[in-house]
Amino acid sequence: MTQWRKINRIWCIWPSKPKELIEMIGGSYLGLSPNISYKRLLEGLSKKNIAIHAWNYLPGFDHQAQSNEAWKEFRECRIKLQSRIGNEPYKPIRLGHSLGCKLHLIAPDRGRNSKLFIGLSFNNFKADSSIPMLSKLKRKLNIQSEFSPSPLETMNLISKQYVQPRNLLIRFNEDRIDQTKLLLEHLQARSKDNSKVIDLEGNHLTPASSGFKHLLSEQSIENNYEVDRLSDLIDTIYKYATE
Repeated sequence: MTQWRKINRIWCIWPSKPKELIEMIGGSYLGLSPNISYKRLLEGLSKKNIAIHAWNYLPGFDHQAQSNEAWKEFRECRIKLQSRIGNEPYKPIRLGHSLGCKLHLIAPDRGRNSKLFIGLSFNNFKADSSIPMLSKLKRKLNIQSEFSPSPLETMNLISKQYVQPRNLLIRFNEDRIDQTKLLLEHLQARSKDNSKVIDLEGNHLTPASSGFKHLLSEQSIENNYEVDRLSDLIDTIYKYATE
Protein backbone atom coordinates (compact mmCIF):
# COMPACT_ATOMS: atom_id res chain seq x y z
CA MET A 1 0.00 0.00 0.00
CA THR A 2 1.33 3.44 -0.96
CA GLN A 3 2.25 5.55 2.05
CA TRP A 4 1.37 9.24 1.87
CA ARG A 5 2.75 11.78 4.35
CA LYS A 6 2.06 15.49 4.65
CA ILE A 7 4.71 18.15 5.28
CA ASN A 8 3.17 21.61 5.67
CA ARG A 9 0.89 21.80 2.60
CA ILE A 10 2.68 19.19 0.54
CA TRP A 11 1.51 15.60 0.19
CA CYS A 12 4.49 13.29 -0.32
CA ILE A 13 5.25 9.77 -1.47
CA TRP A 14 8.87 8.76 -0.85
CA PRO A 15 10.11 5.49 -2.36
CA SER A 16 13.19 4.11 -0.61
CA LYS A 17 15.62 5.20 -3.33
CA PRO A 18 13.78 7.41 -5.83
CA LYS A 19 15.46 8.04 -9.16
CA GLU A 20 13.55 11.30 -9.82
CA LEU A 21 11.36 13.83 -8.01
CA ILE A 22 8.10 15.23 -9.37
CA GLU A 23 6.65 18.42 -7.89
CA MET A 24 2.95 18.56 -8.75
CA ILE A 25 0.48 21.45 -8.69
CA GLY A 26 -3.06 20.48 -9.63
CA GLY A 27 -5.92 22.46 -11.10
CA SER A 28 -8.47 24.70 -9.42
CA TYR A 29 -10.08 22.91 -6.47
CA LEU A 30 -8.58 19.59 -7.61
CA GLY A 31 -5.41 20.85 -5.96
CA LEU A 32 -7.17 21.07 -2.61
CA SER A 33 -6.64 17.31 -2.02
CA PRO A 34 -4.14 16.13 -4.65
CA ASN A 35 -3.61 12.85 -2.81
CA ILE A 36 -7.24 12.05 -3.65
CA SER A 37 -7.90 13.99 -6.87
CA TYR A 38 -4.76 12.69 -8.59
CA LYS A 39 -4.44 9.48 -6.59
CA ARG A 40 -3.99 7.03 -9.45
CA LEU A 41 -1.76 9.32 -11.51
CA LEU A 42 0.63 10.11 -8.65
CA GLU A 43 0.67 6.66 -7.10
CA GLY A 44 1.24 5.19 -10.56
CA LEU A 45 4.32 7.38 -10.99
CA SER A 46 5.57 6.57 -7.48
CA LYS A 47 5.43 2.86 -8.32
CA LYS A 48 7.96 3.62 -11.04
CA ASN A 49 10.34 4.78 -8.30
CA ILE A 50 9.65 8.51 -8.57
CA ALA A 51 9.24 10.59 -5.43
CA ILE A 52 6.08 12.71 -5.40
CA HIS A 53 5.52 16.11 -3.81
CA ALA A 54 2.02 17.52 -4.47
CA TRP A 55 1.03 20.97 -3.21
CA ASN A 56 -2.31 21.39 -1.41
CA TYR A 57 -4.00 24.76 -2.09
CA LEU A 58 -7.26 26.60 -2.61
CA PRO A 59 -7.13 28.91 -5.66
CA GLY A 60 -7.25 32.66 -5.15
CA PHE A 61 -6.84 35.79 -7.25
CA ASP A 62 -3.15 36.42 -6.49
CA HIS A 63 -1.56 33.65 -8.52
CA GLN A 64 1.93 35.09 -8.17
CA ALA A 65 1.74 34.93 -4.38
CA GLN A 66 0.49 31.35 -4.55
CA SER A 67 3.24 30.39 -6.97
CA ASN A 68 5.83 31.86 -4.61
CA GLU A 69 4.35 29.94 -1.68
CA ALA A 70 4.39 26.66 -3.58
CA TRP A 71 7.97 27.21 -4.74
CA LYS A 72 9.13 27.87 -1.18
CA GLU A 73 7.34 24.86 0.30
CA PHE A 74 8.59 22.57 -2.48
CA ARG A 75 12.14 23.70 -1.76
CA GLU A 76 11.80 23.03 1.98
CA CYS A 77 10.27 19.60 1.35
CA ARG A 78 12.99 18.75 -1.19
CA ILE A 79 15.67 19.49 1.41
CA LYS A 80 13.99 17.08 3.84
CA LEU A 81 13.81 14.37 1.19
CA GLN A 82 17.47 14.79 0.32
CA SER A 83 18.43 14.62 4.00
CA ARG A 84 16.47 11.39 4.39
CA ILE A 85 17.75 9.72 1.21
CA GLY A 86 21.29 11.08 1.32
CA ASN A 87 21.45 11.66 -2.45
CA GLU A 88 22.86 14.49 -4.47
CA PRO A 89 20.38 17.39 -4.63
CA TYR A 90 17.37 16.58 -6.79
CA LYS A 91 16.61 18.75 -9.79
CA PRO A 92 12.83 18.40 -9.76
CA ILE A 93 10.48 17.73 -12.64
CA ARG A 94 7.65 20.24 -12.34
CA LEU A 95 4.26 18.80 -13.24
CA GLY A 96 1.19 21.00 -13.55
CA HIS A 97 -2.42 20.44 -14.50
CA SER A 98 -4.65 23.28 -15.74
CA LEU A 99 -4.11 26.27 -13.38
CA GLY A 100 -1.20 24.35 -11.86
CA CYS A 101 0.71 24.85 -15.11
CA LYS A 102 0.51 28.61 -14.73
CA LEU A 103 1.63 28.50 -11.10
CA HIS A 104 4.74 26.52 -12.08
CA LEU A 105 5.51 28.72 -15.09
CA ILE A 106 5.55 31.93 -13.01
CA ALA A 107 7.62 30.45 -10.18
CA PRO A 108 10.11 33.00 -8.78
CA ASP A 109 13.11 31.15 -10.28
CA ARG A 110 11.30 31.13 -13.68
CA GLY A 111 12.09 27.43 -14.14
CA ARG A 112 15.83 27.83 -13.60
CA ASN A 113 16.18 25.15 -10.92
CA SER A 114 14.07 22.46 -12.57
CA LYS A 115 15.02 19.55 -14.82
CA LEU A 116 11.89 19.68 -16.95
CA PHE A 117 8.38 21.12 -16.97
CA ILE A 118 5.44 18.91 -17.92
CA GLY A 119 2.17 20.74 -18.45
CA LEU A 120 -1.18 18.95 -18.68
CA SER A 121 -4.16 20.80 -20.19
CA PHE A 122 -2.77 24.31 -19.78
CA ASN A 123 -5.33 27.09 -19.61
CA ASN A 124 -5.08 30.76 -18.76
CA PHE A 125 -8.56 32.28 -18.75
CA LYS A 126 -9.69 35.57 -17.27
CA ALA A 127 -11.25 35.49 -13.82
CA ASP A 128 -14.82 36.05 -15.02
CA SER A 129 -14.44 33.14 -17.47
CA SER A 130 -13.08 30.85 -14.75
CA ILE A 131 -15.36 31.68 -11.84
CA PRO A 132 -19.12 31.24 -12.25
CA MET A 133 -21.23 34.37 -11.49
CA LEU A 134 -18.17 36.62 -11.16
CA SER A 135 -18.99 38.67 -14.26
CA LYS A 136 -22.53 39.29 -12.97
CA LEU A 137 -21.26 40.27 -9.52
CA LYS A 138 -18.70 42.64 -11.06
CA ARG A 139 -21.45 44.46 -12.96
CA LYS A 140 -23.83 44.49 -10.02
CA LEU A 141 -21.29 45.68 -7.44
CA ASN A 142 -19.25 47.80 -9.86
CA ILE A 143 -15.96 46.15 -8.93
CA GLN A 144 -12.95 45.05 -10.95
CA SER A 145 -11.46 41.63 -10.24
CA GLU A 146 -8.80 39.84 -12.24
CA PHE A 147 -6.12 37.30 -11.57
CA SER A 148 -2.63 38.59 -10.87
CA PRO A 149 -0.82 38.28 -13.15
CA SER A 150 -3.59 38.62 -15.71
CA PRO A 151 -3.73 36.21 -18.68
CA LEU A 152 -1.91 38.72 -20.91
CA GLU A 153 0.70 39.48 -18.24
CA THR A 154 1.21 35.75 -17.72
CA MET A 155 2.04 35.12 -21.36
CA ASN A 156 4.41 38.10 -21.40
CA LEU A 157 6.22 36.76 -18.34
CA ILE A 158 6.59 33.36 -19.96
CA SER A 159 7.98 34.67 -23.24
CA LYS A 160 10.31 37.24 -21.62
CA GLN A 161 11.40 35.75 -18.28
CA TYR A 162 10.80 31.98 -18.19
CA VAL A 163 14.15 30.26 -18.78
CA GLN A 164 13.54 26.48 -18.76
CA PRO A 165 14.11 25.24 -22.35
CA ARG A 166 12.71 21.72 -21.79
CA ASN A 167 8.92 21.75 -21.68
CA LEU A 168 6.62 18.84 -22.49
CA LEU A 169 3.05 19.99 -23.11
CA ILE A 170 0.36 17.31 -23.08
CA ARG A 171 -3.11 18.02 -24.43
CA PHE A 172 -6.10 15.71 -24.69
CA ASN A 173 -8.20 15.29 -27.81
CA GLU A 174 -11.54 15.89 -26.03
CA ASP A 175 -10.40 18.88 -23.94
CA ARG A 176 -12.52 21.90 -24.91
CA ILE A 177 -10.78 24.43 -22.65
CA ASP A 178 -7.16 23.61 -23.45
CA GLN A 179 -4.87 26.53 -24.42
CA THR A 180 -1.69 24.57 -25.04
CA LYS A 181 -1.29 26.04 -28.52
CA LEU A 182 -1.11 29.55 -27.06
CA LEU A 183 1.47 28.48 -24.49
CA LEU A 184 3.61 26.75 -27.11
CA GLU A 185 3.69 29.89 -29.25
CA HIS A 186 5.06 31.94 -26.37
CA LEU A 187 7.58 29.29 -25.35
CA GLN A 188 8.87 28.96 -28.89
CA ALA A 189 9.27 32.72 -29.17
CA ARG A 190 12.25 32.39 -26.80
CA SER A 191 15.76 31.59 -27.96
CA LYS A 192 17.05 28.02 -27.49
CA ASP A 193 13.58 26.69 -26.78
CA ASN A 194 13.14 22.91 -26.78
CA SER A 195 9.41 22.60 -26.09
CA LYS A 196 7.16 19.98 -27.65
CA VAL A 197 3.52 18.94 -27.63
CA ILE A 198 2.10 15.44 -27.34
CA ASP A 199 -1.56 14.65 -28.02
CA LEU A 200 -3.23 11.89 -25.99
CA GLU A 201 -6.76 10.54 -25.78
CA GLY A 202 -8.83 12.00 -22.97
CA ASN A 203 -10.38 15.21 -21.68
CA HIS A 204 -9.57 17.97 -19.23
CA LEU A 205 -10.19 15.72 -16.22
CA THR A 206 -8.32 12.66 -17.48
CA PRO A 207 -5.40 13.22 -15.04
CA ALA A 208 -7.86 13.24 -12.14
CA SER A 209 -10.99 11.32 -13.16
CA SER A 210 -9.90 7.85 -12.13
CA GLY A 211 -8.94 9.14 -8.73
CA PHE A 212 -12.48 10.36 -8.18
CA LYS A 213 -14.00 7.08 -9.33
CA HIS A 214 -11.74 5.14 -7.00
CA LEU A 215 -12.86 7.35 -4.12
CA LEU A 216 -16.57 6.94 -4.89
CA SER A 217 -16.60 3.21 -5.59
CA GLU A 218 -14.98 0.16 -4.05
CA GLN A 219 -15.44 -1.75 -7.30
CA SER A 220 -12.45 -2.38 -9.53
CA ILE A 221 -12.20 -0.09 -12.54
CA GLU A 222 -9.13 -1.73 -14.04
CA ASN A 223 -10.94 -2.40 -17.34
CA ASN A 224 -12.37 1.07 -17.65
CA TYR A 225 -11.22 3.03 -20.70
CA GLU A 226 -10.31 5.94 -18.43
CA VAL A 227 -7.74 3.78 -16.68
CA ASP A 228 -6.22 2.92 -20.05
CA ARG A 229 -5.97 6.63 -20.83
CA LEU A 230 -4.40 7.31 -17.47
CA SER A 231 -1.90 4.50 -18.00
CA ASP A 232 -0.85 6.10 -21.28
CA LEU A 233 -0.39 9.39 -19.46
CA ILE A 234 1.70 7.80 -16.70
CA ASP A 235 3.92 6.05 -19.26
CA THR A 236 4.39 9.29 -21.22
CA ILE A 237 5.33 11.30 -18.14
CA TYR A 238 7.71 8.57 -16.98
CA LYS A 239 9.43 8.37 -20.36
CA TYR A 240 10.28 12.07 -20.45
CA ALA A 241 10.96 12.37 -16.72
CA THR A 242 13.69 9.73 -16.86
CA GLU A 243 15.39 10.78 -20.12
